[in-house]
Amino acid sequence: MSETALVTGAAGGIGFEFCKLAGNKGYNLVMVDLDSKGLERAKSQLSQELKVNIQTLTQDLSEESAATNIVEFLNQQGITVELLFNNAGFGNFGYFSESSWAKDRAMLQVHMITTTHLTKLLLPGMISRGKGYILNNASVAAFVPGPLMSTYHASKSYLLNFTQALANEMKGTGIKASVLCPGMTKTNFAKANGNDEPNIKFNIMDSDYVASFAFEALMKGKVVIVPGFWNKLSAFLPRLLSRNTVANMVGNIQRKNHAKRADQKATKTA
Repeated sequence: MSETALVTGAAGGIGFEFCKLAGNKGYNLVMVDLDSKGLERAKSQLSQELKVNIQTLTQDLSEESAATNIVEFLNQQGITVELLFNNAGFGNFGYFSESSWAKDRAMLQVHMITTTHLTKLLLPGMISRGKGYILNNASVAAFVPGPLMSTYHASKSYLLNFTQALANEMKGTGIKASVLCPGMTKTNFAKANGNDEPNIKFNIMDSDYVASFAFEALMKGKVVIVPGFWNKLSAFLPRLLSRNTVANMVGNIQRKNHAKRADQKATKTA
């Protein structure tokens, strides 16, 4: 197989594990990430384990030109992408009125605009070849309102709805579009968004399991991919309760996390 998988957020976590899986299946890899040193470490490790071609591209996906820059790189290298995993993302934890607009804007750009633009640029080629896979990484957060992570939950809801609609449009074309909705996973995500000590920890999953679950479900053509019993329950909860009730439940949990973080900061500065 000489097909290529393009993975954003590939330097670690779910993205790195997905690259390992795709490489073991024979896919050449284009690994995209903001962390250039992390990318090189990841490439070095995978090069020792895999017998496929691995290309890396350091790119800030919050830039408006990110998707165009990636496609220009592909064209320069003569690379055709058969599998696109829009995995990169991050969160912004705290009250919306107090959070950084710069971080919110960058997050919305990464999750929604760059993901959508990159998909739009690569999809026509997939359609003309009659084959392709698109996997967007949302979150179980996509199913519920998220007080203290309002923009994060909203952006993930966009990815859920966008991908479900795209999958419907692609029926009969040979293109499979899926959306991954994991819960808490062992990556650097929680630490990066300032909530690395959440109150609920029992359902945290390993990134290699999430990546494997996602890859297998994508290949089978499953549209909405939710790994783990508790995550499936969380996704189903809004069907049983009102959205206002769910928002109150999530808000209560997040306020406790926020209070804990404030206490920890106070302790460190005391």
